[in-house]
Amino acid sequence: MRIIQALVVTICLSTSAFAGPKEDVQATISSQLAAFSIDDFDTAFTFASPSIRSMFRSPKNFAQMVQRGYPMVWRPQKFSFLEHHNDPAGRAQDIQIIDQSGTAHYLRYFLIDTVKGWKISGVQFLNPSDYSV
Repeated sequence: MRIIQALVVTICLSTSAFAGPKEDVQATISSQLAAFSIDDFDTAFTFASPSIRSMFRSPKNFAQMVQRGYPMVWRPQKFSFLEHHNDPAGRAQDIQIIDQSGTAHYLRYFLIDTVKGWKISGVQFLNPSDYSV
């Protein structure tokens, strides 16, 4: 039994050693999108950076902003990760989101590394012509 426990701990530690900022950033974005998909705005709000959290002050205000300004993020049909790169403040991750009507949208997520992990500090719309996906 102890051998199995030791093996499980070793596998978990070695798996996390292979995860890097790119994977962690993508996991943060995926987790927020998953929370949006079930209207769990309390959880979605936890992935926002401290500056975003202070700007909107509550999950309810945050939800209204997302629903009005980023409906494709609130209800994506599907999404895929594109380019990932360093940003002066942290990391930037480009994604393609297909909305419910089948229209492709391209966004750049900006994330900062905090003591509580990667947090989303902003989202920028990108010009679709910059991507030939």
